[in-house]
Amino acid sequence: MQHTLAGPAQFAGVGVHKGGDVRIRVWPAAADNGVVFRRIDLTDVDNLVPARAQAVCDTRMGTVVGNASGVTVATIEHLMATLCALGIDNAVIDIDGPEVPIMDGSALAFLRGLDRAGRRPLRKPRRSLELLRTVEVSEGRKRAALSPAADFEVAFEILFDSPVIGRQSVDLVVDEASFRRELADCRTFGFSHEVETLRGAGLAHGASLENVVVIEHDRVLNPGGLRRPDEFVRHKALDAIGDLHLLGAPILGRYEGRYAGHALNNALARALLADPSAWRFAYPSEALARAG
Repeated sequence: MQHTLAGPAQFAGVGVHKGGDVRIRVWPAAADNGVVFRRIDLTDVDNLVPARAQAVCDTRMGTVVGNASGVTVATIEHLMATLCALGIDNAVIDIDGPEVPIMDGSALAFLRGLDRAGRRPLRKPRRSLELLRTVEVSEGRKRAALSPAADFEVAFEILFDSPVIGRQSVDLVVDEASFRRELADCRTFGFSHEVETLRGAGLAHGASLENVVVIEHDRVLNPGGLRRPDEFVRHKALDAIGDLHLLGAPILGRYEGRYAGHALNNALARALLADPSAWRFAYPSEALARAG
């Protein structure tokens, strides 16, 4: 069945790019509502922004969704990944600023807050988005693809010219347990030499060692170091889960990302939606029957 929250969940923190303090409250919602952001700081325009792949309007250093009135909500991917992992299909998210708070740079705070709120089933079956054949997008050496699979699988590979990162990969079946165990605590990261350029572009004004893993030459600047040796690629997998949850339904398929980011993830989601021969909506009993 579809699920929503049993009660509201609240979060507060700084926006990693705009730098302002922001608060959000995640409310339960009815079946088939999906996930919708509501900019409560704006009252003279349409302030509802759907969390959908077609609503993505910017992918620089994060995923931004917007509506026809130009109202936007940025950096939604960590919260969306957590909603995906917990199987929360329907929610209204009140937010009093333009950007979801970055918290500690991972999904851990969102996971804990939504756990406290709890979940409840709704009296409507959940449908999954089942891959029927592979859809792929690429840009130079970057690649992202979705292929048929019995579960939701995520495989990611990164390569950075940095001795701290180098080449890393992760490959796992994503469910609530594996998300909690393998991905939720993995933080976003960046390089110290990029800070001034990003801030000149209006980004990273709220970034700090409290919410970003910062790399300088051959070392990590954060006093506590890394949470995992391959925290970098695991965070990229977390981002991809959030970006793909904008398709609006749980995925039965395998995602493979090679050097991909938010832009390519959204291009993949749009390519999939544009090709109805590559997927179908399926209810659990139908998918299980075809899987044997």
